[in-house]
Amino acid sequence: MTSFDVAALVPELNRAIMGTRIDNVYQIDSVTFLLKLRQPSQPPIHLLVEAGKRIHLTSYALKKPLKPPAFCMALRKHLKNGRVTGIQQHEFERIIVIKVDTKEGGFQLVPELFGEGNLILVGPQNTILHALVYRRMRDRNVLRGEVFQHAPPSGRNPLALSRQDLGEIKLLGRLEVVRALTRFLSIGGLYAEEILLRAQVEKNVMCESLTENEMNRIFEQLQQILSVIRAGNINPHVVVDEKGEWVDVVPTPLKKYAGLKQKSYTTFSEALDEYYLKTTMKGRVREVDKEAEQELAKQQRILQHQQKALEELKDKVEQNRRVGDTIFAHLGELQLLLQKIMDEKRKGKPWEQIILIMEKEREEGRIPAVYFHSLEPQRLTLHVLVEKLVFPLDLRRSVQASAADYYAKAKRAENKLKGVEEALQETQARIKELRRRWTERVEETAKPPIKKRKRAWYEKFRWFRSSEGFLVVGGRDAATNEVLVKKHMEPHDIVFHADILGAPFVLIKTKGRTPSEQTIRESAQFAASYSRAWRGALGAVDVYWVTPQQVNKSAPPGQYLKRGAFMIHGSRNYLRRVPLGVAVGVMMVGEQPVVVGGPAESISKQTSTYVEIVPGEHSSGKLAKQIRHLLAEKVPKDLQKGVFEIPTDEIQGFIPPGRGAVKSKS
Repeated sequence: MTSFDVAALVPELNRAIMGTRIDNVYQIDSVTFLLKLRQPSQPPIHLLVEAGKRIHLTSYALKKPLKPPAFCMALRKHLKNGRVTGIQQHEFERIIVIKVDTKEGGFQLVPELFGEGNLILVGPQNTILHALVYRRMRDRNVLRGEVFQHAPPSGRNPLALSRQDLGEIKLLGRLEVVRALTRFLSIGGLYAEEILLRAQVEKNVMCESLTENEMNRIFEQLQQILSVIRAGNINPHVVVDEKGEWVDVVPTPLKKYAGLKQKSYTTFSEALDEYYLKTTMKGRVREVDKEAEQELAKQQRILQHQQKALEELKDKVEQNRRVGDTIFAHLGELQLLLQKIMDEKRKGKPWEQIILIMEKEREEGRIPAVYFHSLEPQRLTLHVLVEKLVFPLDLRRSVQASAADYYAKAKRAENKLKGVEEALQETQARIKELRRRWTERVEETAKPPIKKRKRAWYEKFRWFRSSEGFLVVGGRDAATNEVLVKKHMEPHDIVFHADILGAPFVLIKTKGRTPSEQTIRESAQFAASYSRAWRGALGAVDVYWVTPQQVNKSAPPGQYLKRGAFMIHGSRNYLRRVPLGVAVGVMMVGEQPVVVGGPAESISKQTSTYVEIVPGEHSSGKLAKQIRHLLAEKVPKDLQKGVFEIPTDEIQGFIPPGRGAVKSKS
C-alpha cells in the first residue's frame, strides 16, 4: 500500500470500527494478524493487518492456527475487550496508529507498512511493550521498554506543503523530477509519475530545468489528488491488464491506467480485500511450486545417481561373469601360459626378458602366448586377451581360483544390485507421492478461503427453526431482551418466558400463521434451556406463553423495571415441567458448514449431524471442543476438515450459560 492508499483508507476504517471492542486477536502467519471487533447488535468486523504490506477489513474466513504464537498472546493480554477510540495515519507515511482504551489505560497498536514492516504495541506510558520485530537502528530503536518513536519521515508531508516549499526541488539540480518528487515527498513512484502525467511534465526532466509554469502545474495536480482523498470522494477499483491479470488496486482512477480495465468496488477495503486475496494466493502458489520443484529436483538427482549405480552394477555382474566363463572355456591354455611365465621366472630370468619372450611368441602365433597381453611385475599381475576380452590374472594364484574370484565379484554385485533396485523403486514412489502431494497442495493453496456469509438479523440473538419451519428467537442477555421485545416483537407473535428469574424472552415469529403444539413445545423447551435453570442444573422448569399485547414496559406506580425486564398482564398459558436439553449440529450452506442449535426434535429435521447436551459438569469451552470433535466424526471425511476449523466460540453461542455435558445414549 502507498501513503495515498493509507490516507484514503483511514477515514473509511474510522467510520467502520470506531467504538468497536476487540473481541480477539489471531496471528494468521508470521506477519499477518486478524483483529475480531465486536459491536452492539451487529455482526463482528474483522480487521486484517499484514506488516510491511497492507491493512483493511476482510470478509473472508481465514484459517487460524490452533496455537497462537507468544506475540499474539501478548496482544490478546493487553488489547482484548479494549475499545477502539480512533485510527489515524502518522503524518503522510505508511504508518497507522490504532488507539485502544482498556482498563489499564490507552494503548496504541502501530502497523508499519514500509520496508520489511512491523507491528508495535505501545503502552499507556508511551513505551514499547511488544513488537513483532525488535531492531536497534541509527535513528531509533524498537526495543521493549524504550520510549516509542515513529520512524523518521521519508519526505515532506504533502498535506502541509505550500507552493513555496515545493520550489525547493529545483535545488536538487541534475536529478530527474520523478525521482525528486519521490525523494522530496512522502509518496511513491506511482503517484510521482501520476502527478507529472496529469501536469503534462516529462518525468525525466532535470529539476534545475523546471519552469515556474511547470512547477505550478505539478503543485495543482498534487493538490487535486489530495483534495479527492480529503473529501472522501474516492472511487476504488482494481486495475486489470489485457491478459486479465490484476496489476494494482487504487482508491481513485489514475491516468497512468487509463488504457486498462477497471473493476469497481463500493469501499476501498473491499477492493483491497479482493486484490490481496487474489495476488497473495498466486504468490503462495508460486512458493509451493518453488518448494516442490526444489524437493522434486533433489529426488530426481538421487534417482539419476541410483540409475547410474544400477547400470554400473549390471555391467559389473555381466563383465565378471563373462570373464569367469571365458577363463573356464580356455582353462587349459591359460594354465599353460601362467605355468610358462612362472617357469621362466624360476630359471632366474628378469621380468623384462620374460615380457620380451612372451611378446615374440605371441607375434609368432604360438600357443599359449597368443593370449598374452601385458604384465605388471610389481603387482604380479598377468593381463590376458581372450575373445577380444582383456582381464587380469594373479600370478600367485591358480587360474581356477581367479575364475572363482570373478564369479564371487559377480555375486556381490548382484546382491548390491537388489538393494539399489529397491532404493530406486522407493525413490520413484517418493517422486510419485511428491507429485501427488504437490498437486494437492497447489489445488488447496489456489482454492480461495470461504467468504463469510452475511448473517441474518436474528443471528445476533439466540434462535432456531421449529420442526414446522417457524423462526423462534430469544434474547441472550438483558440488552438483547430489550431490543428483541421493543424492536422485533410483532402483534401476531407468541411470547415465551421460563417461570424463573434470569430467563430470556422468546418469540415465535408466526407471520400470521398458527403454530402447532409441537412448535409450542419446542419453543418452551428453548426458553427453559437458555434460562438460569440450566446454570442451576435443574432437570425441568415451568414455562408460560402470552400474546404481545400482554407485554409492556410500564411498571406499577413507585416501581422500576430493569433493562430487559417487562410487565406481563393477564392470564398466562403454562407448560409444566418442561425438560432442559439442547441439540447442537452442523449443516452445509454452500461449501461452508454452519452451526445450528435448538431443541433436538427441530434440529433433527434439519440435519442428521448433531449432538444433544444437558446440564452437566463441563465448562462451555471444554464442551464446545468435545461437540466439535463429535460432529466431525459424524460427517463424511471430505467435510471433516471444515468442521474442525469451526471456531469454538460459534459452538459456544448455542450452549446455554453454565456447565453442560453430552447426553448419554441409553
